[in-house]
Amino acid sequence: MNKQIKRGEAVEPSLKGPRGWLRALGPGLITGAADDDPSGIGTYSQAGAQLGYGIGWTMIVSFPLMAAIQEISGRVGRVTGRGIAGNVCRHYPPLLLNIVVALLFIANTINIAADLAAMADASKLLVGGPAFAYVVMYGLISVVAQIFFEYKRYVAVLKWLTLSLFTYVAALAVTNVAWTEALQGAVLPRLAWDADYWTTIVAILGTTISPYLFFWQASQEAEDERVDPNKKPLVKTPGDAVAEFHRIRADTIIGMAFSTLIALSIIVIAAATLHANGKTDITTSAEAAEALRPIAGAFAEIVFALGIVGTGLLAIPVLAGGAAYAVGEGRRWPVGLGRKPKEAVAFYAVLTLSGVIGIVLNFTPINPISALFWSAVINGVLAVPVMVLLMFMVRRKEIMKRFVIGGTLYWLGWLSTAAMAASVAGMAIGLMF
Repeated sequence: MNKQIKRGEAVEPSLKGPRGWLRALGPGLITGAADDDPSGIGTYSQAGAQLGYGIGWTMIVSFPLMAAIQEISGRVGRVTGRGIAGNVCRHYPPLLLNIVVALLFIANTINIAADLAAMADASKLLVGGPAFAYVVMYGLISVVAQIFFEYKRYVAVLKWLTLSLFTYVAALAVTNVAWTEALQGAVLPRLAWDADYWTTIVAILGTTISPYLFFWQASQEAEDERVDPNKKPLVKTPGDAVAEFHRIRADTIIGMAFSTLIALSIIVIAAATLHANGKTDITTSAEAAEALRPIAGAFAEIVFALGIVGTGLLAIPVLAGGAAYAVGEGRRWPVGLGRKPKEAVAFYAVLTLSGVIGIVLNFTPINPISALFWSAVINGVLAVPVMVLLMFMVRRKEIMKRFVIGGTLYWLGWLSTAAMAASVAGMAIGLMF
């Protein structure tokens, strides 16, 4: 006999096997996995190569902070049925929205270009061939799939792509790690008062606590609600709130814990192999993969390179989609990957434009890899005003109604904001002196 499900009841998905677990997770998992994109892998590899195990503490400290700000972002989308930009355009001055969205689009597009370059270099390491062909191929695949794949099927593909990140855990198995030093580096902060150190801190935090992830998770919660006929914004169906907030928290914590585990694994691998052997001039994820061969063997190089390609295929849609959601919601256009192209022409045009510019940048004198580190820094700097705006937004009753955020989650959100602001200030002071 079929059981009729009433609104407000939590539906327990089957957790048997990988498919069951993946079905139980959503925007939080994809957001967390997309956080470890090829450019992020390059940043973590560079940090581990330059600073060794001693930089691992940043990942442990950033975990509760990134989990809190992402949960807050998810709640905004689920409560209001709109993403962050959709709420900003209705309650804040247009100039503020335009500045934030423009900077987000620029940073995301540079990030796409750098990710494509890293994926192309990794593919050359694996099978050979011209890099430009891989840039075009991966760029077109990422854009076309978002436009023409059915939304639910596309999200399922993104979830399966998160499994590619386990290649970095596998790489640990063939790496000679000084585990005592690695543990000390993870729990005992070692600070240095110079510009390079604090710039690296901002780059790491700008990669882990990144504005495009706030926009993406909020918009995906709103999108999941829009495409599901049994869901409505929580401001209209408050009876669903308890179950939905539990789901968002579990999804986000799992996604961010997954992201932190992978990032820490990459830092440890780079510290144990590259830093330990005096190889501190790594600037890209592909360079890190190539440098592993003479130190840790061909297997480590292969799994590192495979991870770069897999995470790129996951992250580029999030970067391009995040930019499109922000621009589209800010202009009050019809948005959403669940809409057909003819129903959201402008939204898909922005998504395509971001992807195409990312491809083209690889064929200009501008080196996207050189621009990558500073795009991460831009993300770190941009994150501060966006986070301040978000924290004020979630206390406004005209936006969140009865679901204004308070308590531990609210203060963790402000702590996350303060940590980002402090790291940016430290970098600025270091650059001046």
